[in-house]
Amino acid sequence: MAPLIWPEIYFIRHGETQWNFERRYQGRRDIPLNTKGQGQADQNGRALAALFRARGLDPNAFEWHASPLGRTRETMERVRAGFEGPLPEVKYDVRLMEISFGVLEGELFEELPANMAVALGHRTEQYWDFRPEDGENYRDVEARLGEYSAVLNGPSVVVAHGGIARTLRVLIEGAPIVEVVNWAPPQDAIMHFSRGRMELLRDVP
Repeated sequence: MAPLIWPEIYFIRHGETQWNFERRYQGRRDIPLNTKGQGQADQNGRALAALFRARGLDPNAFEWHASPLGRTRETMERVRAGFEGPLPEVKYDVRLMEISFGVLEGELFEELPANMAVALGHRTEQYWDFRPEDGENYRDVEARLGEYSAVLNGPSVVVAHGGIARTLRVLIEGAPIVEVVNWAPPQDAIMHFSRGRMELLRDVP
């Protein structure tokens, strides 16, 4: 199979939700941003706008893509509010939705037996293939992101989820799976994917 072709992407994970704060499996559940999450989204919008100005980038030369879940929609709206003037229409794509945790959604990380899930920091490479009942594994997410890559026509701003960020690191950066499954994608930073690497940007420019 030919390698996937990825354009430059400025990726933002949605802001914090109450379930993130409580350390619950969230997945496809449509949980809204909490107050902290709204502030994170606002700050990421200001930071991204400042970064574009500093790098001489035209936001209208970028495509804007997001997951259709409510927390990503609100994050995208707040990010875009950091820019002045009109922007291209946002393209919402179901292939950017969070990995489905099936029957685990709503459960606390700490309360699940080890045979159902493994906590962050203790996962092996095999976790990439772990599929909970009625849910997905990361191979499934790889497949749908592979399809999604075909609709990207140029440099893009993408707002989506932690599971999507992890998978993009594997697909674009070639990051080791054992590292990625134990990585907590930040909600207060911008992830810049370009030329096969990921640059994590905080407090920019």
